[in-house]
Amino acid sequence: MDFLLHHGVTVFGQWISIAELAGQVFALAVVFLAQRRTLWTWPVQVGATVLLFAVYASAHLGGLAGRQVAILLISLYGWWAWNRRTDPVYGVAVRKGRWTERAAMLGAFGLGTVAMALTLQALNASWAPWPDAAIFVGTLVAFTAQGVGLVEFWGVWLVVDAIGVPLQISSGLYFSAAIYIVFAALVIHGWISWNRSARTAVAGEKAVAAAR
Repeated sequence: MDFLLHHGVTVFGQWISIAELAGQVFALAVVFLAQRRTLWTWPVQVGATVLLFAVYASAHLGGLAGRQVAILLISLYGWWAWNRRTDPVYGVAVRKGRWTERAAMLGAFGLGTVAMALTLQALNASWAPWPDAAIFVGTLVAFTAQGVGLVEFWGVWLVVDAIGVPLQISSGLYFSAAIYIVFAALVIHGWISWNRSARTAVAGEKAVAAAR
């Protein structure tokens, strides 16, 4: 890993380590795969977490580094969950969250961000504890919701992207910032796709119920 962190390429005058380049490309592929609800989403995510953990740890971003460990564990759960929750037509079954689920996601994001930011401050583990914490917690909420097939996880990713772009730029990780912008475009497309699939699933369930 030390080799991947200290060797890289220069793009438009900006040096990018191999670890950052490969990790962000893998992460970008995860968003693309998630749109299509393929099980390959999760093993590719595992590869991204290993690489990006090293990148963020070397940049002294404790929250972003720590979240990679949590993402790894959630990815294993998501892989298992998507194997169990498939539809007969295409990929994993998805649905819109209930109001209670949405409230739980919002509460987890808010309270989790406060707790994580205070922890990072106490440990001196990040030079930007609040945005670092928000990205950390938002990522966990998004991946957990994605694992159970909730459409709303795309909305959480948009918030993470909005916070992540300026933080990455301030950290000198310009390539990662550019990837976050690409993420945002893919997230919007994925949100539309999953919403369409959720509406189709609901219509199918109503049709089956009416035929009984």
